[in-house]
Amino acid sequence: MEITVFPDGRLAWPGGTARCALGRGGVRADKREGDGATPVGTWALRRVLWRPDRVAAPQTALPAQAIAPDDGWCDDPADPAYNRPVKRPYPASHEELWRDDHVYDVIVVLGHNDDPVVPGMGSAVFMHVARPDWEPTAGCVALEIADLLRLLKDCGPDTVLRVVEP
Repeated sequence: MEITVFPDGRLAWPGGTARCALGRGGVRADKREGDGATPVGTWALRRVLWRPDRVAAPQTALPAQAIAPDDGWCDDPADPAYNRPVKRPYPASHEELWRDDHVYDVIVVLGHNDDPVVPGMGSAVFMHVARPDWEPTAGCVALEIADLLRLLKDCGPDTVLRVVEP
């Protein structure tokens, strides 16, 4: 199955459509660390992470794992764990996955810059929960939680997310 993300903030798949928030840097084919852009391309859905104190395990055929308060994701291009999960505290720059807001209550890890990882080409590109005001992301694709959970029901190991070039 293919999920298509359009630069105007629409996401479509055979089971439906939804509004989505994209990166504050727009949609770009030449994604770089820190540019705030959502990368153009076709990305596998690697796995689903969820915050078990806030939501139940999503219904999906994708691999799924609950996150813990010490989970993070390295975003330091000079670190050997760049664009990989880490346990906090962690000495290099990283994102906290256990957040006060709700954007990481459900996270879909996308296969962007992970096979192989190239330092500086972007990290922590996820599909996750949108902010209530639809604020742009730091380069991810964000949906209302109800839409994200509905989409995940249709996803399996062969599902890909395709971000269309503007």
